[in-house]
Amino acid sequence: MRVHIFLDDELLAALDELVGPRGRSPFIAEAVRARVDQELRWRKIRSAIGSISDEGHPWDEDVAAWVHDSRREDPRSVG
Repeated sequence: MRVHIFLDDELLAALDELVGPRGRSPFIAEAVRARVDQELRWRKIRSAIGSISDEGHPWDEDVAAWVHDSRREDPRSVG
């Protein structure tokens, strides 16, 4: 679908220097896709805030020991 957007002269010159006039659309589409993906990830992260209680976890006593023991228990771990 065609979309009309405005880019100031400086941004357009920088874009053309990178990809040339014929590379604008694919570059802009990729940039927008990356930003949309990033925003959607942040929405999920923000919606998960507070979903896990602050205490009562197996790692509460000693996080480093819990991580170490968890890695040792994983059969995919090396070493």
